[in-house]
Amino acid sequence: MTRLDALLAACPASELDELVATRRDLHRHPELAFEERRTAGVAAGRLRALGLSPREGVGRTGVTADAGGPGPRLMLRADMDALPLTEETGAPYASEIPGRMHACGHDGHVAIGLAVARRLTANPPPAPLRFLFQPAEEGQGGAEAMIADGLFERFPCDAVFGMHNWPGMPVGKFGVASTAAMASSNEFQIRVEGRGGHAALPHLGVDPVFVAVQIAQGLQGIVTRAKKPIDAAVLSITQIHGGDALNVIPEYATLSGTVRTFSDDVTALVEERMRRIAQMTAQAHGATATVQYNWNYPATINHPEEAEFAARVMDEIVGSANVVRELEPTMGAEDFAFMLKVKRGAYVFIGNGDGGHRAQGHGPGPCLLHNPSYDFNDELIPLGATFWVRLVERFLAR
Repeated sequence: MTRLDALLAACPASELDELVATRRDLHRHPELAFEERRTAGVAAGRLRALGLSPREGVGRTGVTADAGGPGPRLMLRADMDALPLTEETGAPYASEIPGRMHACGHDGHVAIGLAVARRLTANPPPAPLRFLFQPAEEGQGGAEAMIADGLFERFPCDAVFGMHNWPGMPVGKFGVASTAAMASSNEFQIRVEGRGGHAALPHLGVDPVFVAVQIAQGLQGIVTRAKKPIDAAVLSITQIHGGDALNVIPEYATLSGTVRTFSDDVTALVEERMRRIAQMTAQAHGATATVQYNWNYPATINHPEEAEFAARVMDEIVGSANVVRELEPTMGAEDFAFMLKVKRGAYVFIGNGDGGHRAQGHGPGPCLLHNPSYDFNDELIPLGATFWVRLVERFLAR
C-alpha cells in the first residue's frame, strides 16, 4: 500500500461519504460572489453540529469559527464562491442553476475545511484553531472585505494559510513557492477621443481607431523596454472597440485589458508608462486619451519561513519526492494576497489530477480551472484534511 493509499484508507468510509455528499450538494447549488448565503449556512450548520459557535456575516457572507482554548492560533481559509459558467461535466450532481458552476473547486475547499473541523473536534481538547470560510474570491475581493470588517482585529491569529487544488499536478503531490505564488491582477481601459467623419475623407477627421492601434503597439514596449528584464509582467490587450459603420470614422475607440506582475513597484511602473504613452501618442495625432487603471488583487507573496514550514509538513505526509518546493508561480491571481499583506502565512497547492475525472470531452491534457468541464476530485478531501490537521499539530509543537 502506498503512502497515499494509506492516507485515503485512514478516513472512515461513513465520514468520507458524508463529506463527499456535502461537497456535491454544494456543487449542485453554486452561488456567486457575496451571494453565498446557502453555502455559508451549510458550513455554519456543520460547525454547530460539531459543538462550535460560528460567526456568520463577516465580510458580508463569510463565516468564522474557533476551536480549542488559548495558545498559538492558526487561521485556515477556504473560499466558497462559484463562477458564472454553464457546466458541461455531465456529472449526476451537476449544477442545478443555469449559468453558474463550481469551476474552481471551492466546493471541495469547503468540504476539506469541514473535514478538518470534524477531525480536530473529535479529539478534545481540540487544538487552538480558527476556521475561515471566505466569500467572493473570484474577482470581487472577499478577503479584502473580511479584513475591512475587522477580521484580524475581531478574530486574531498568529498565521494564516490557504490551499487550492491544482489540475495537472497528480493526486498525492503538493507544491509551494517560497515567495511569489501568484501574480497581481490589474485592469485598464483607455478611451481615445478623436473627431468622426466620412471614411472616404480621413484628412478631415481624427481617426481614434488608428490612434488606438498606435497606442496598442507602444504599450508592448513597457514590457520589453521599460522594466528590468528579470521582473515578470504580462500586459494583454483583450478588447478593442470602435465604430458601428464601415464608412464612418467614429468619435472614439477604447482599448481594454489586464496587467499581471509580482511586484507593486512593477505594477506602478506599468501604470505610469501606460498613461504617458497613451496621452502622448494621442496628442501626436491630434486626439486625446484618458486611462482608467484599476489595481485589483496584489501579488500573492508567501512568507519564506511559513512556506518552508508547510513544505516540511507535506514531506511528512506524502514524502519529499511528492513535494514540489519552489513551485513555479502562476500569472493567475488570488485575493488571499490581501491576507498575506497583513499576516504571516503561505498559500499552497494540492494536486487535483487531470481536473476532469468526470468531465466530458475536455480534450487532451488536464482540464484546467474555470473550464465548464472541470470537476473537483473527491479524493482530495481526506488528503487535504490530513495536511491541515498535521499543519496545526506541528504549528503548536514548534
